[in-house]
Amino acid sequence: MKAMILAAGVGSRLDPLTRNVPKPLVPILNRPVMEYLIHLLKQHGFDEIMINTHYLGAQIEAYFGDGSKWGVTIHWAREDKLWGDAGSVKRAQSFFKDETFLVIGGDDLTDMDLTRFLHTHREKKALSSIALSMVDDPSEYGIVLMNEDGRITRFLEKPKGEVIFSNTANTGVYLFEPKVFDLIPFNTFYLFGKQVFPLLLEHHLPLYGHLTAAYWKDVGNLDVYQQTHKDVLKGLVNADLPFKEQTSGIWVGENVLIDPTAEIEAPVAVGDNVTIKAGARVLANTVLGNGCIVGENATVADSILWEGAEVMAGTHIERCVVGQDCHVQTNAAIFDGIIVPPQRPEKV
Repeated sequence: MKAMILAAGVGSRLDPLTRNVPKPLVPILNRPVMEYLIHLLKQHGFDEIMINTHYLGAQIEAYFGDGSKWGVTIHWAREDKLWGDAGSVKRAQSFFKDETFLVIGGDDLTDMDLTRFLHTHREKKALSSIALSMVDDPSEYGIVLMNEDGRITRFLEKPKGEVIFSNTANTGVYLFEPKVFDLIPFNTFYLFGKQVFPLLLEHHLPLYGHLTAAYWKDVGNLDVYQQTHKDVLKGLVNADLPFKEQTSGIWVGENVLIDPTAEIEAPVAVGDNVTIKAGARVLANTVLGNGCIVGENATVADSILWEGAEVMAGTHIERCVVGQDCHVQTNAAIFDGIIVPPQRPEKV
């Protein structure tokens, strides 16, 4: 079956992490967030995947290639500008032909049962189905009302204040029948939430909701990005982690050197080729990327270090994200910081 992953966005809400790294490649426990999606799609039989790219797209294509490493076939749609989610899907219309297809955001982390979602979509004979999740703050999402049969009767994109009528939120995971393309103009910036779904309602076309209790997060801002790591470490999401659980709550990769005097406090994940030196403390909710170094008597707490990062001797960092290959200076104390290298120009 066919699916499309939307991966063209700039990721401005994750700035400065996305200055050098496109949002789909931002790591969750040392693996790009989009890689978890590809595992999920493959698991549920979506093995032919279209991915659109724009911002830093060459990095995404270089990492995933033709998809054979994951047992899928990846096709690429390189966009000269942003077309909106519906506009991008419309431009790939010939790829989907006459088949039911799935659309998902490239920065989603979820363990949603896509097989069950597809079954519901077909059972209802829907033209479009939206996977829904209950959220505490619906103002950042599209919200819906449904009747007793699951048919959506009202949809509002990113409501504010008194117009919030529901906390049942659009996850951005969709199933469509190809007839939906009749509602989307070609070569036009077009959005599902603001244009396509209201049109479906206006024309009384079958738009259904599929409420799921599965884990789902749009890893689109810094707070959610950090919280997602804690959720995975707590086992709240069914994810195939890239390392083994050595003891309860402590995951360790290969070729790791941990000095006997170092302190490790669960839950913690340590990538491959990491060095943790004498007297260092790696405390709860910390993730160390491949090749990281924690210097003598340094403390890393509740923080995420990307590949190749180093926290030098005597340094204390807490609630921080340290970008790839960044070195945090000796004897510093940093709280709630985002540390990234200078922005590099994109190679053409």
